[in-house]
Amino acid sequence: MNKNPWLDKWSKKAKEKGYPARSIFKLEEIQNKYQIFRKGDIVLDLGCSPGSWSKYVLKLIGKEGKVIGIDLVLPKISYPNFHFIQKDVFEITKKDFENLGIEKFDIILSDMAPKTTGTKFVDHMQSIKLVERALELVISYLKKEGTFIAKIFEGEKLPLLKKEIEKHFRSVKLFKPKSSRKESREIFIIAQGFKPRV
Repeated sequence: MNKNPWLDKWSKKAKEKGYPARSIFKLEEIQNKYQIFRKGDIVLDLGCSPGSWSKYVLKLIGKEGKVIGIDLVLPKISYPNFHFIQKDVFEITKKDFENLGIEKFDIILSDMAPKTTGTKFVDHMQSIKLVERALELVISYLKKEGTFIAKIFEGEKLPLLKKEIEKHFRSVKLFKPKSSRKESREIFIIAQGFKPRV
């Protein structure tokens, strides 16, 4: 059985650096371009398992910051300032954050992706639903001037979703990391400067 050399290259590189998945390099590219994370940030990581994004962010925000990860599967992370909520993202409530002494986040991340069916439109629509849910959490729990980063599968509904996100942010851009496969339909929404509703 032939292995994909692209996958092997990035997966091997991730393991060499101590990360469980190659997705770390996508977030690293975003950070290098947009300078999102700073010391002391409080970050929400939706769909955090297996933990590459959270581990990378923890190194950037330092001991003063915190990462709250949400997923159904426990990631292998042992940092003292990482807290895990084992729950479906659609079932998250204000109490989940209050229990950790958190009201608002500086940054909300979503690397969530649906289980793919092989049908582009179905996968795209499921991806849209996940980002829409992430946006609901953003509107409720992101600090003023905060940042939202979300992975989404490209498709016909993306322009409409981008317009909806633009209602809440000063800047919304689409970014395709070099570490994504060329044939991959994933793209990242980089939304900066959150404007809370009064």
